[in-house]
Amino acid sequence: MSSIVPRLAVVAAGAMGSAVAKRLTSAGCTVHTNLDSRSEATRKRAQDAGMIDLSIDELVLKSDWILSILPPKDALSFAEKIQEVAARHESALSSPRTFVDCNAVNPETVKRIAALFAGTSIKFVDAGIIGGPPEGDRDPTFYASAEDVRILDEFTALSEYGLKISPLKGEGVGIGDASALKMSYAGITKGTTGLYTAMVLAAHASSPATADALMRELRMSQPILLDRLVKTVPPMLPKAYRWIGEMEEIADFVGESEGDVYRGLAKVYERIEKSIAGDQEDIATLINFVEKAEKLR
Repeated sequence: MSSIVPRLAVVAAGAMGSAVAKRLTSAGCTVHTNLDSRSEATRKRAQDAGMIDLSIDELVLKSDWILSILPPKDALSFAEKIQEVAARHESALSSPRTFVDCNAVNPETVKRIAALFAGTSIKFVDAGIIGGPPEGDRDPTFYASAEDVRILDEFTALSEYGLKISPLKGEGVGIGDASALKMSYAGITKGTTGLYTAMVLAAHASSPATADALMRELRMSQPILLDRLVKTVPPMLPKAYRWIGEMEEIADFVGESEGDVYRGLAKVYERIEKSIAGDQEDIATLINFVEKAEKLR
């Protein structure tokens, strides 16, 4: 392990960000964050992870690495804020900083974010996180790409501090490729979860008996699909609000009319978000379907 322990910032202290921070602090790193306007639950997660709350200005001045782990819709505005603060304190930044965008955004979005730091002292790494928050022996993989191989290698070296980092290297690889990988993977995994959700709700809208018959047929002819549905739909429910923007980013990544598939899935997740905040009828339908399916196993 390097004798110089890196100073990092992780924003925000959500489920993923706080768990990543916990890995880093457990390895001896100092991890900063910003808790302005954050909920008590977020503050508690940050405290439990050993994160230090700083203003955005202090965060930029005191961190060697800034990891952006946010809902997709907030990725660009946060990067703009960091760029503005860094420009304001340019003379006080004695060593280079690196901004790592770890958000579920499409390659064009991440290139726009990278462009904010072009010609500045802030270096840039494109990273896509695949997998759930670190827990026990389980770690998500940070797939990373960059234009500067040296910076990419330095980021990869953070593996010494509890992160699982896989650099993308090869001819033509650069900023946008890690995000493209994330979009492709999430398009398959979260896309199919959205498809399961839409079809269960549509079958139930026809009649509860239709949904029950669908369940029995899946058990007989497609048991692997039904098992996957049972495993993926319940944990999706509290995260649906985050997946709306992710589906929209994937739609732009796919492009043309084919991307409309994912715009439709964004609407599915928006429906789930509204159900959670409203009458929860759709939530009850999905949970009931899953509970019945589990009894068939």
